[in-house]
Amino acid sequence: MGIRSAILLAGGAGTRMWPFAEVRNKCALPVCNVPNVRRLADSLAEIGVQRIVAVTGAEAGSVRHALYGCGAEVAFVEQKSGAGTAGAALAGFGALDDDQCLVVFGDVATTTGNLRAVSEALDENDVAGAALWDDMPAGEGSLWHGVELAGDRLAGVIGHDADSTRRLCGVFALDRSIVPHLAANPGRMLRVPVGGMPPAEPDLAQTLNDWIERDRVELVGVRARDFVVDLDKPWHILEANRLALRQMSGCLNESRIHPTARIHDGAEIDGFVDIGPGAVIGNRVTARGNLLVGANSQVVNGAILQGAALVGADCRVSDYCLLDGDAVVGNRCVVGHGAEMDGVLFDGAYLWHYCEISGVVGCGVDIGAATVCGTLKFDDSPASHRIGGRRERPAHGANATYFGDYSRTGVNVITMPGVKIGAYSCVGAGIVVYEDIPSRTLRLLKQETIDRPWGPDRYGW
Repeated sequence: MGIRSAILLAGGAGTRMWPFAEVRNKCALPVCNVPNVRRLADSLAEIGVQRIVAVTGAEAGSVRHALYGCGAEVAFVEQKSGAGTAGAALAGFGALDDDQCLVVFGDVATTTGNLRAVSEALDENDVAGAALWDDMPAGEGSLWHGVELAGDRLAGVIGHDADSTRRLCGVFALDRSIVPHLAANPGRMLRVPVGGMPPAEPDLAQTLNDWIERDRVELVGVRARDFVVDLDKPWHILEANRLALRQMSGCLNESRIHPTARIHDGAEIDGFVDIGPGAVIGNRVTARGNLLVGANSQVVNGAILQGAALVGADCRVSDYCLLDGDAVVGNRCVVGHGAEMDGVLFDGAYLWHYCEISGVVGCGVDIGAATVCGTLKFDDSPASHRIGGRRERPAHGANATYFGDYSRTGVNVITMPGVKIGAYSCVGAGIVVYEDIPSRTLRLLKQETIDRPWGPDRYGW
C-alpha cells in the first residue's frame, strides 16, 4: 500500500534567510516559480500520499496560500512557540492516526525521486524508520547535523561536527513508536562535538538518537539520489533554483508548443522549448539552451538567453536584454532594454532597462536604470556574510546581491559583492552600497555642492 500520510514542518522563523523571510515563511520561497512547500506537497501527492498535515508557525498565511488547491487533503496545525522540530513533529503526529507517515522539513528543496526512495525504504525493510542523507558539502560539517551509519543503518546523528562527512537531509519515514520520545525531548541537541553550543530548542535529530538508543529500533539511511538544498540562507535560493531548473530543462527531450503560442522564424533557438498558451518568442531572440516560457509571456526583439532559462507567466523579456544561464524569471516580471540578469527574479520584479543584476531580486522590486551589481572583489576572494553572529563565506553565491521584497533602487546605484538590501527599503540615486541596508530603510546620498561665478568674462570676452 505504501505510506499515505505526511507531515510538513513549515513553522520556523527563518531568521538566517533575511531579507527574504519577512513577508513569507521561508518554506514558501519560490523554487522555479513554485513555493517550495507546494513543490513538496505536489511531489508527495505524486508518490501516493493522500493526506498532509502542515505544521505552521511564523508567517502561516504564506504556507496556507501555497498549499491551497494542492493534490492531497491538507490539514493545518499550529506549533507552539519554542517547540522546535521535535515539537512540530509531535503536533503533526497528534493530527494523524496512521501507523507510519513521512515527515518532511518544508524548507528542504528536493525531488520526487528522493521522497519516493525514503517512502519505499520503509516499505521494503523491516525497520521503524528511514532517513535521507547526502554527502556533506566540503568545509560545511560545522553547519549541519552529521549522520553516522553502520552499514545502511542510521547509527546516530551528531550536531554540527566539523569532521562529519554525511549530512542529515530533513526527510524521514517514521512509525508511531517515536511519539513518546518526541514528547520527552530534552529541549536541546545532546550529541554535539566538544565545545559545541546547541541552542535550547527541541530538535528532532536528538529524538532520533533517543529512539535508536532506548528502543533499539533500526532506521535505514537512504542516500540522496538527486539534489537536496536546505533553504536556510539567501544563497541557497540561488542553489535550489539552479539545480531545479537544470532538472526541469534536462527533462525536455522535445519541444512542447501550445497551439496558441508563436515562435518567430527569425528566432535562433539552440535547444528545446516548452512554451505555454498565448506566449511569444519573437524575432532576433537568441536562446543557447532549453527554454521554458509561461502563459502569455513575450520573449521578443533580440532578447539573449545564454543557457537554460525559465520565464514565468505574463512577463516581458525584450529589447536586447541578456539572461545568463540558469536564470529564473518569476511571473509578471519585466526584463527590458539592455538589462542583464544572472540569478533569480521573484514575481513582479522590474528590470526596466539598462542595468546589470546578479543575485536574488525579491517580489515587486523595482531596479532603477544603471543599477549595477559588483561581483568580484579586488582580492578575488568570496565576500564575507554575517549570519546572526557568525561570519560565513559560502562556496556559491557569496558575491551576489540580495534585494529584499518590495525594495527599490534609484538610478546609478552600485552594490558591492555580497550586500543585502532589506525588505521595503529604498536606495537613493548614485549611492554605492558597501554594507547591508536594514529593512524598512530609506538611504539617500547627502551631496555637497559649490557654486562659483562663471560666464563669458572667464574667457576674456
